[in-house]
Amino acid sequence: MRLSSLQLGLIVAGVLLVAGVIVYNAWQERRIRRRITSAFRKPDDAPSPPDAGVRVEPTMRTMPGAPKDFDAAPVADTGQHADGAQRDFAAAPAEDDSAWTPPMDVVEHAPDADDVPAAPVVTTYAAAATDAMGPQPDRDIECMAILQPARPLGAGALAAGLHARMGKRLRWFGRTSPGAPWVLLHSATQGEFVELAACLLLADRNGAASHAQLDTFVRVMSELAPMLPAALSVPDVAAETDRAEALDRLCADVDVQIGLTVLKPEPASIAGTRLRGVAEAAGFRLAPGGRFEFPQEDTGAILYTLQNVRNEPFTVDTLRASATNGVVLVLDVPRVADPLRAFDQMKLTAKRIAHTLDGDLVDDNRRLLDDAALASIRQQVQIAADALKACRIDPGSPRAQALFGA
Repeated sequence: MRLSSLQLGLIVAGVLLVAGVIVYNAWQERRIRRRITSAFRKPDDAPSPPDAGVRVEPTMRTMPGAPKDFDAAPVADTGQHADGAQRDFAAAPAEDDSAWTPPMDVVEHAPDADDVPAAPVVTTYAAAATDAMGPQPDRDIECMAILQPARPLGAGALAAGLHARMGKRLRWFGRTSPGAPWVLLHSATQGEFVELAACLLLADRNGAASHAQLDTFVRVMSELAPMLPAALSVPDVAAETDRAEALDRLCADVDVQIGLTVLKPEPASIAGTRLRGVAEAAGFRLAPGGRFEFPQEDTGAILYTLQNVRNEPFTVDTLRASATNGVVLVLDVPRVADPLRAFDQMKLTAKRIAHTLDGDLVDDNRRLLDDAALASIRQQVQIAADALKACRIDPGSPRAQALFGA
């Protein structure tokens, strides 16, 4: 059978489109890996605590082989890393998170305008040791100050420091003997400690720790040390500021969210009471943040969420009195331990909700999502998860939860 010129043209166009998608995905992955490779560097600043020998200060270290462990460690609803604008993973840049208007397909943060390579790639502690010992300081993502008191102290002596507010997460640790595992401190923690560590998170989705925040952190530690009394070792504020900004750029480059939209064609709408019933039947629970959350059965960790397409919060009152024309199911890739499995589950849930509500499953441009389109989005989830792992930020890990939290 002879093909017409129109049919030949369509075939050629289809082949070119598929090739273009493949080339784009390869370019995207190569670009992220190039930025990661260029980021391996180590700051020169490495102050040592008094009478403790040489100590490695919180740095972003080269990763030629296995991660490096340390005996001494210093003291620590969603936004975005400040320098990252929101954009589609495979589309042109869009508005930032402050102007986020669902529905959307894939959300990622754009790099800096000058495309400066992101500085540090972070290393990680051995997972097994961390699990066995409980929470430990993470010198790669925290600014750490070490205090060595003149005599062993209880957590109560740190009351002023434990309750300090720095604008970023602050954690305190102590250990009962040199080289012992660190213990996360609270005001009611029992025991006495010969070494203390204050740890200030360098970056989260609200952006990098500022020079003023880090300077305040160092000043508070300097004021607290003579009150204990304790010898103090603190890092250089300027170097830590640079490190915070570099870490924030790196996180912005691999911060990805995936959204699937269930939409009712206008002028149809979904009554809030019906939506709540369907959502709860599907396993969601209404959370205080104005969205429904889907928890993992075993751990209670949130796998994905369901939000109003109108960018208005869901509450018991609004669901009882109003209606909406659609919802968005959102997967926060960095915060989920198994992003691919979570996406597969979210996809099935979205299909069921669309069928139950007689709605359409669409992308951010309101185009119907078929199995081929969903498979392509799944591939983007894999790329995002691989990029996080290459940065030594395992999806769903405590490190990821800290860096990609508000």
